[in-house]
Amino acid sequence: MSEVRKRHLDVTDTSDKTNETESDQKEDIDSEDDKTPEEKYVDEIAKAIPQGTDKTPEVLDTALKGFSARWRNWIIRGIFTWLMIGGFGLLIYGGPLALMVTTLVVQVKCFEEIINIGYAVYRIHGLPYFRSLSWYFLIASNYFFYGESLVDYFGVVISRTDYLRVLITYHRFISFCLYLVGFIWFVLSLVKKYYMKQFSLFAWTHVALLIVVTQSYLIIQNIFEGLIWFIVPVSMIVCNDVMAYVFGFFFGRTPLIQLSPKKTWEGFVGGGISTVIFGLMISYLMCQYRYFVCPIEYSETLGQMTMECEPSPLFRPQEYTLPESLSGLLQLLGMKSTVTLYPFLLHSLSMSIFSSVIGPFGGFFASGFKRAFKIKDFGDVIPGHGGIMDRFDCQYLMATFVNVYISSFIHTASPQKLLQQVFSLKPEQQLQLFHTLKDTLENRGILNLT
Repeated sequence: MSEVRKRHLDVTDTSDKTNETESDQKEDIDSEDDKTPEEKYVDEIAKAIPQGTDKTPEVLDTALKGFSARWRNWIIRGIFTWLMIGGFGLLIYGGPLALMVTTLVVQVKCFEEIINIGYAVYRIHGLPYFRSLSWYFLIASNYFFYGESLVDYFGVVISRTDYLRVLITYHRFISFCLYLVGFIWFVLSLVKKYYMKQFSLFAWTHVALLIVVTQSYLIIQNIFEGLIWFIVPVSMIVCNDVMAYVFGFFFGRTPLIQLSPKKTWEGFVGGGISTVIFGLMISYLMCQYRYFVCPIEYSETLGQMTMECEPSPLFRPQEYTLPESLSGLLQLLGMKSTVTLYPFLLHSLSMSIFSSVIGPFGGFFASGFKRAFKIKDFGDVIPGHGGIMDRFDCQYLMATFVNVYISSFIHTASPQKLLQQVFSLKPEQQLQLFHTLKDTLENRGILNLT
């Protein structure tokens, strides 16, 4: 009888172990730790991408040996944050051209960091022409977008030169032809058995162009509207990033989002409040200088870009009447029921709220992207920070918002841009427009020829 029980227990234990083994196997299959072929590729990609957060100069590494890893990272990040802020100040001093060139350089570097991840896939499978095609599409895209800017702001001047007039007239057609060359090149490079990989990399390149090139074009557009539309939003993102890190470092206890475990609600709220205060302060300061508020236009008289203008009402103090509920209380206290401020401060408030609440989601998006490929950073250019893309993930989202905000609530058609469109018309069309405008102005009593 005891032998039967023993056998029964052995069978039960064996079946339990079998069930446990099957359960473990099922869990392994469902978990992210199971090494499928795709995940093995991801691991290889992760090894191929340089990581910069833990990379420090040898001098700093030696000097900070006595500190814990947490404080060591704090000091390194702080040093290179101040270096970047100082560099940004020098670029502002260098003027709009320096800022535009820097934007182009940053764009190329960000594109390179994103494409390098795809290039790791290219090397694993030995796919042809991926890198060459990616850079070709970058050049073609920049030709289109930056050409659009030249047409908008320098069209009149360029159209006076015979051999350049063709580039102005047929700019979009030439851009489309350049894209077609890359498209045909890609189709001819397709390799049997790797179609899915190649089309994935093709989409990868176009998403990178959408994220990087399009946004940098919008940044250039913002600069032309006046340096204040570039400096204030960029500074807000920097302030939010720095202060969120500071508040999170010292007070962070409550996790904010699963994609970024180190992000906390304390850092999010502290960074947001700091950004609103900072945004109002820097906006008030810049509104007082024409260098920052005047749009950048090409002067035909001087033959160069100028930033001289009569500041628009947006940058001149205006008196606002407070709501009756507040004005009654203020009168009892012997205070005025009106307040004088720069209208731009109200727009600055909108931008600071966006940079505090929505801006960080650009960073969360980048965090999810990096987690998908099991990498910590996009590169190793900036010690303590990672790659260029790690620092500019939120800036691109902010640039799009500012550009849309200007076109929706601020922007009006300038005479210069309208003239550029008029000069692109045929002579008979220009005459027809002239007579129509002349008749309209006379009928309205604006133009009196007598």
